[in-house]
Amino acid sequence: MNDQRFLEASARTRAEGLVDEGTFTELIGPAAKQISPHLPVLGEAVEFDDGVVTGIGLLGQHPAIVISQEGRFIGGSVGEVGGAKMFGALMLADELAAQTRDPAHRPIVLISFETGGVRLHEANAGLLAHAECMDMLQTLRGRVPVVALIGSKIGCFGGMGFVAAATDLIVMSESGRLGLTGPEVIEQEMGRNEFDASDRALVFRTTGGKHKYIVGDCNYLIADSLEAFHQQASLIADLSWPEIEAMRRIGSEAKVRTQMALTRKINELAPADARDVWAAAGNSAPQSLVDMDLETFLSNVQRLSMEEA
Repeated sequence: MNDQRFLEASARTRAEGLVDEGTFTELIGPAAKQISPHLPVLGEAVEFDDGVVTGIGLLGQHPAIVISQEGRFIGGSVGEVGGAKMFGALMLADELAAQTRDPAHRPIVLISFETGGVRLHEANAGLLAHAECMDMLQTLRGRVPVVALIGSKIGCFGGMGFVAAATDLIVMSESGRLGLTGPEVIEQEMGRNEFDASDRALVFRTTGGKHKYIVGDCNYLIADSLEAFHQQASLIADLSWPEIEAMRRIGSEAKVRTQMALTRKINELAPADARDVWAAAGNSAPQSLVDMDLETFLSNVQRLSMEEA
């Protein structure tokens, strides 16, 4: 059992740990020396994997295509090479899906997000990579489950927040953070009085795993360990398509209407703090949720009802 914290694991360690032990094979690894063509021109350091680890392994009998981002390289930002590796891995999943109709051998894609979004050094190429990945997610829908795994230090923000939202399922730990605009950018644009990015308690109340679970932005909230993420991925690999579709947040007119209704409900609430939203979900003592251990939290928390929204 690998009880290493997911939060502290490198992209390569996460990629290897998400699949069954001994089954991971890296694709386009550091030995290939596929570096960004733009960073040297700007005098910036490069990495031989461009901050993205891709590979294939097994979850039981299911081929598992893994994409894992490294936040320690330019904040996990997505550029031309890293984006191409992500897109190529999704294309591989598409090719594998075409080779079998047996649900027991259905491929699955696992994306371990750790990113602030597009790499500003190569913005156009990074934005194109976002669009290509979004397009492939639509191609894979109903054929290959795509799972977002969020529990690393950087979190998942910027354009990659959109990509994560377009996956079939989102799995987070309490340490994971998810959003479209990062805390520092919100503070920069709106001012510290509106949002203090140095207030870690505030940041986690608004973007952390517990909040995202309450408001329905994540499907599973699990322990912060590689083993927990591996076990959850294994369970998801065996889910039927109706079970997966039922947990999607977007993807149909009905789901969009539900999301819009939920947005209106929260706007009408005019919350001053995330804890106001938690209270509206039926949690009579919202502050107590902050310090609850995971097991107690999951046993007691009330989530916003999408049906009632």
